[in-house]
Amino acid sequence: MLKEIGKNAVMAAEQLKTVNTETKNQILDHMASELVKDADEIIDANKVDLENAKQLELTAALTDRLTLNKERIQGMSDGLKKIIPLDDPVGQVTQSWKSEDGLDISKIRSPFGVIGIIYEARPNVTSDVSGLCLKSGNASILRGSSYCLDSNLMILKTLQKSLEQNDLPKESIQIIESKDREDTIEFMNMTEYIDLIVPRGGKGLIQTLVDNSKVPFILDGDGNVHLYIHSDTKEEYIIPIVINSKVQRPGVCNALETLILHKDIYDKHGSKIIDALKENDVEIVIDEQMKDDFPELEIANDEHYATEFLDLKIAIKIVDSENEAIQHINLFSSGHTEGILTESDKVAEKFSSSIDSSVIFINASTRFTDGEKFGFGAEIGISTQKLHVRGPMGLEALTTERYVISGRGTVRG
Repeated sequence: MLKEIGKNAVMAAEQLKTVNTETKNQILDHMASELVKDADEIIDANKVDLENAKQLELTAALTDRLTLNKERIQGMSDGLKKIIPLDDPVGQVTQSWKSEDGLDISKIRSPFGVIGIIYEARPNVTSDVSGLCLKSGNASILRGSSYCLDSNLMILKTLQKSLEQNDLPKESIQIIESKDREDTIEFMNMTEYIDLIVPRGGKGLIQTLVDNSKVPFILDGDGNVHLYIHSDTKEEYIIPIVINSKVQRPGVCNALETLILHKDIYDKHGSKIIDALKENDVEIVIDEQMKDDFPELEIANDEHYATEFLDLKIAIKIVDSENEAIQHINLFSSGHTEGILTESDKVAEKFSSSIDSSVIFINASTRFTDGEKFGFGAEIGISTQKLHVRGPMGLEALTTERYVISGRGTVRG
């Protein structure tokens, strides 16, 4: 079954790499419209997943990620439409020159071929990654969570309908329906069919890839996100950015997990910050320095500081300087997203140059680590590794570069 999916994807990829930009945009627009038309059917399928998921005792945050409604389906549609005006990377000449031998050398962007995506919850990812793979000329094979299979299959049905109505093979986008973990391992080893795997999930998924995959993959690691508030921060920035970073969607990878406060900020505004978090139902674990002020709260330990909660929970650390904040982040960071609030350009520069994470924010919410917010349309994922791409991944990240060289009967002497 998996080999058949792989063979079909390779054949579809051969056709996709020659499809022009106008046709790809036309299909994306058609997919966007069809998602809205099929919203009721997609929601009905999602209800089946939500009902089945009750037995799994998912957290509130994971249940939220799984849930679809008309507003979120409209968001999926809008996400596809945002890809349309983006530059098509396929065929772009990124560099060109003439060699000493008179050869015209061009470096040109090309699709990978077949991209596998493994992801957890969030059925909206099905349309996001499918649209990005299509625009970048790649066939895609999707492996979603078993507990959102009905939602994913209904979304796939809509997307494939658009492909067929525009004379492209429906196998350009496929989903592995098996819920068997062994099939996932086999999928990771299909080097003859898959060129790249992009995982979107937690530590367990990433470790499974590291331990088992023979297909090259991009690490989309967990988001143990930090925000440091320096002593000179504007008061009006503090509560809005902390609450937005933590509370808006606590179950996503760019949500704040550890808040680091300069001692001066804690002395002036600590109570207000704690009150604001409590008002938003956030569970708080605190630095031992805070225990006399908040005896009812649990003391944070290294395990808390190393955890991506993905829930309404936060750890707080008190520091005496930006150096101490940097040391803490470098010890516990997952390399995803960090932020600083400060009015000092010097401190901001030191912070951003001293921390080796894929995204650094200065005086802004961490929730902006998002391909759509970066202007990429949707995103395929957020890379926490250094090869071949880092941070939010858009269309360009789904292509590779090759050389096309022209001569004039040129031979090497």
